[in-house]
This record gives sequence, structure tokens and C-alpha cells, in this order.
Amino acid sequence: MRVLIDACVLYPTVMREVLIGVAGQGVFEPLWSARILEEWARAAARLGDGFEDLARGEIALLKARWPNAEIAYSQDIEAGLHLPDPNDTHVLAAAIAGKADILLTMNLKDFPTRTVSAQGVVRRDPDSLLREMFEENRDTVGQVAENVRQVAENLSGMPQDMRKLMKKAQLPRLGKALVAP
Repeated sequence: MRVLIDACVLYPTVMREVLIGVAGQGVFEPLWSARILEEWARAAARLGDGFEDLARGEIALLKARWPNAEIAYSQDIEAGLHLPDPNDTHVLAAAIAGKADILLTMNLKDFPTRTVSAQGVVRRDPDSLLREMFEENRDTVGQVAENVRQVAENLSGMPQDMRKLMKKAQLPRLGKALVAP
């Protein structure tokens, strides 16, 4: 399964680490464009000094790990698309050019289902997709989430409750599923 990941999904650290960890286990193939990665770096820059450099370092690691994930597309594709926010057409264009099965975004209202599905792409949000992946790959997704929790705990120096961490990362359904008996 090929998944085009929007910048709003790559930007939050815990969400990104869970997604990329799951991709690293072969559950799905991640895709992005140079513009999506640049949006992530610019968003990080707004946090203050040094954050853009950190994001660019993370971007370099992603590019090295998945050298074929970056999608280039013709401006003709983008020009033929109409979304509520014209600044988002590049995301759908990359999904089309990359032959993505899924466009993964937090901005569901900016990608109307009919418009996206007319292009042969399914729009999904990270929480529902990861929850579904967990049901299909419990051990794999569970171990990735646990690894992310442990890193968060080590970095913060404080215990991290899985459900609370996932909820804060805008992954509440995944968090609930991870701790369910």
C-alpha cells in the first residue's frame, strides 16, 4: 500500500515516529514530495531557533532511508485540480503522480472525498489508518508504539502513559486500542 503523507502529519514528532516506524516494518510504503518536506521544515522554523535545523536533519534521514519516496509531478497535474484551498493542490498532485492508494492528512475538509476519490486516491486521517493497521498487525504496530513511548520517556525523563501520549499526538483511537485488554 502506497501512502502519500501530508506535511501536517509529518510535522508532529510522535505521530511521525509511529507512522514512519510502521512504514519501516513494511506495513506500507511512505511517499512525499519535496514541497511537502519543505512545508514541514518551515513549520518547524516557527517554533524558534534550531527547530528548522532539527527538521531538516529528520528530513535528510527520511530521504536516506526511503530514497524512492519523494514524488516529482508535472505542474499540469496540479493545474487540473480544484480543492477548497488551492495551496493544497500540490499534495493531491503528488498523490496522483506517486500512484498513492491513500492520501494521509489531518486536513480532511481541505480534501473533499469526492474530489480525492475521483483521482483514484482514498483520503484518510492518521488515527483511523493506524488503528486499522494495528488491528491487522497488532504485534508490529504495538511494538513500534512502545518504542516511541520509551523514547519519549527517555527524552522527557518522566513516565509516559501510552494512551495519554497517543491522545496528545492526536492518535486517541490508536492509544485506546493499544492499552485495551
